[in-house]
Amino acid sequence: MHICVSKSLIRVLALACMAALPADLHAQAAPSASGGFSLLDVPKWDVFIGYSYLSPNGTVNTPVPSGTVVPGSYDDVVNGQIVSASYFFNHYLGIQAEAGIHEWGVQNPNSFYSVGTQSNDDGFLTFSGGLVARYPRGKFTPFVHVLGGEAMIDGPVHNPFTWGPAVTGGGGLDYLTPWFHRRLSIRLFQVDYEYMHADFGTGNWGGVANINAFRGSVGIVLHHGNFVPREGLSLACSASPADVYAGDPVTLSAMAGGLEPKANAIYTWSGAGISGTGDSISVNTASMAPGVHSVDCAVKEGKPGSEGSKAWQNATSTASFTVKVFDVPTVSCSASPATITPGETSTITALGVSPQNRPLTYAYSAAAGSITGTGASAVYSSTGAPTGTAAITCTVSDDKGQTASASTSVTISAPYVAPAPHTQALCSISFSKDKLRPTRVDNEAKACLDEVALDLARQPDTKAVVVGNVTTAEKLLPANAKSGQAQNMAALRAVNTKAYLVGEKGIDPSRIAVATGSAEASSVEDYLVPSGASYASDLTGITPVDEAAVKPQARMPLASAHTAGKHAAKPVR
Repeated sequence: MHICVSKSLIRVLALACMAALPADLHAQAAPSASGGFSLLDVPKWDVFIGYSYLSPNGTVNTPVPSGTVVPGSYDDVVNGQIVSASYFFNHYLGIQAEAGIHEWGVQNPNSFYSVGTQSNDDGFLTFSGGLVARYPRGKFTPFVHVLGGEAMIDGPVHNPFTWGPAVTGGGGLDYLTPWFHRRLSIRLFQVDYEYMHADFGTGNWGGVANINAFRGSVGIVLHHGNFVPREGLSLACSASPADVYAGDPVTLSAMAGGLEPKANAIYTWSGAGISGTGDSISVNTASMAPGVHSVDCAVKEGKPGSEGSKAWQNATSTASFTVKVFDVPTVSCSASPATITPGETSTITALGVSPQNRPLTYAYSAAAGSITGTGASAVYSSTGAPTGTAAITCTVSDDKGQTASASTSVTISAPYVAPAPHTQALCSISFSKDKLRPTRVDNEAKACLDEVALDLARQPDTKAVVVGNVTTAEKLLPANAKSGQAQNMAALRAVNTKAYLVGEKGIDPSRIAVATGSAEASSVEDYLVPSGASYASDLTGITPVDEAAVKPQARMPLASAHTAGKHAAKPVR
């Protein structure tokens, strides 16, 4: 009765293991290249369900009610069942619990005292546990185990069910199949030595049994779990934007993979200019030099207070960004006006541009002269500079010490000097027609002298000079030579001309000078003398007339002139 109950229990355990087979067999494991276990996917649990053959070697001297002792021996049991579960601490060593049942369960109704046949009322139920060691390599896994426990022993006569100690030692070989994602192995064999001891007592059906048994088993092995460590955290850190100028903000972001939903995650950062916590922080780049800058990032997870206590609970990464060199500023330079005279000034304008809008300062220099101003415009002074081209340089600098220069120039021209005024020739008066009055200003001369008067009226700051001339022939005329008039004929012609301009045209006498010339002509040459001009320098061969000694003659008609000649009448005005 007891062994039947125990046998049913073992079968229930076997069925429970079989029921767990579908879920267990669907578990995935990374296959090795050979199709067997790799060192990383060796299972943690092995459940063996199989057929077992037991060959017990032992006898029992059993007292019977008749008062005799009947020797009995145990027969081989060929319909045994065995179930074991092994948990491994690592790839090689574990603990094992095992249950086995071996019994015929049939009593010969015709021979109550039959012994040594398959009709023996013997049976064996074992429960044991102990250490197991394996050596997984590829598809084959050899193992050995040493177990100790209890055995419920029955028979071989009518000995009662009795518990006694049991020791098992042996080993076997498993073959890993490709079925069910390599979660199923076939136990090619398991060979064990079993020692069992039973003390049935001293009364009827008593006796002592010391059994040395050989046990052979085959079956299937279900695998569960493995030693692949939990996939560790992954961490990717990035910078946005990746390229900046000093002073521009940078945001660093961390993205962790494989985080446990219920675990606490802590992010840490290390690097220059960082601020903030969590999976996103900012970087102040204002003081950073141009170049590539890196920031280390890390994440750890776990229960609060114990984050990162296991290797796979930590991950690190690096984010980098580049601080670019500021672009060099540019500048243009111009001068207004571009041409000045000595002592004058010109406005210099500089237009500086920073591509990144950095603050700019201006400076100026000049090759000659001086320049003042520090802003976008300055004033150039030509004082002390020689005439010609003065080069001017405009320089712009940003706050990073980068500079740019441009140049312009100012032309310093000599001041305009008006040409020195010179005496200008006007018209001429001829005295060759009136032989009797060779010094008289006739009517034909009026047209010329009227124009002279107009020129003087139009230009109040001018003067006139009239130059009288005489020919050699006139000097030799007997009449002139006798009277001495030849020596004064040129002077008379000049003073008579002036007298006409003063008397007839109202010209101020101080504006008219008279002189004699050396031209071989019976004429008076009229000249306009601008302000600042000197006729004495402009005209050669002339001699000023002493107007105190040479007086103008009255303009008389021809008859009067004859009478005056005979009677020396006084001048007619």
